[in-house]
Amino acid sequence: MAKEKESVFVHIGSEYYSFTPAEKKLADYILSAQDCISRMSISELAGACSVADATVSRFCRRLGYKGYPDFKIAIANASIHRLEDNPLSGEITREDTLETISQKLLNASATAMVQTREVLDLNAVAQAAALLRSSTSVLCMGQGGSMLIASEAAHLFSTISGKFRPVSDSHMQAMAAAMVESTDTILFFSYSGSTLAMLDTLETARERGSKVILVTRFPNSPGAALADIVLQCGANENPLQSGSIPARIAQMYLIDILFSEFTRKNLDEAKERRNRIAQALAAKHV
Repeated sequence: MAKEKESVFVHIGSEYYSFTPAEKKLADYILSAQDCISRMSISELAGACSVADATVSRFCRRLGYKGYPDFKIAIANASIHRLEDNPLSGEITREDTLETISQKLLNASATAMVQTREVLDLNAVAQAAALLRSSTSVLCMGQGGSMLIASEAAHLFSTISGKFRPVSDSHMQAMAAAMVESTDTILFFSYSGSTLAMLDTLETARERGSKVILVTRFPNSPGAALADIVLQCGANENPLQSGSIPARIAQMYLIDILFSEFTRKNLDEAKERRNRIAQALAAKHV
C-alpha cells in the first residue's frame, strides 16, 4: 500500500532512484506538472511522457495504488493540501514583492521540515543515536554543500563529545576511510545519495568494518545500499536549486532531532561538558 502519512509527491521523490528509466520520465513529468495530472487520462499522461499506457499502470501499482484512478485521487488530494497549507509556495518570480518573497521562503522552509518529519523513521534515529554513542570516533563527511551540513553536525556534537570531527576534502575522506576501525562510524550527508566520490569512500569504509549512517533525500539511492542506517530528509530540490536553503534546513532539523536523542540519554554528562566548554571559551570574549 502507498504510505498514508506522506503525500504522493513526497513518495515519488523518495522512490525516485529505484525507478526504471521509463518510470523516471513519468516521475519527472508528474513532479513538474502536479496541478495538471488529476485532469489527464491515462493515455494523455502516457503520451506526454512517450511511454505506454501499461507503463503508467505499473508505475501506479509500484507506488502502492490499485490503478490510475486511485493514483489520480491521491494526486488531487495532495494538490489541494499543498495549496491550502502553502498558498504562496513556488519559485520566486520577477513580479513578487519583498513581502511575498519573504512569505514564500518562510513557507518553503517550514514545508521542508514538515516533509522531513513525515518521511523520517524515528526508529532509525534511535538506532543511529545509539550507534553514535557506542562508536570510538565519528567522522562527519559530505561533498559540496552537503559538507557544510556535515561540518555543522560535527560542531554541534562536539559541544558534548570529543569524538566527532569533520573531514572535508574528498581525498582526505578516502584516506580517513582507509584508516577507520570497526568501532568507528562515518556520518555522511548527501542529498542525492549518488555521488561517485561518496560511493568510493563508503565502500572503503565498509571493507574496513566501519559502520555508516547516511543522511539523504533518497532512501533507495546507491549510497543508501552501502549504509547501515539511512536517515531520510524531506524538501524537494531540482537541479537548478542545488544547495537551496530549504533543503539545508531539512537536514539541520534532522540533525537537531538526532542530537537531542543522542544527548537525552545522559543529560547530566552533557550539561557538565557544556559547562566546561563555556568556561574554556569565556576567556576568548572581551
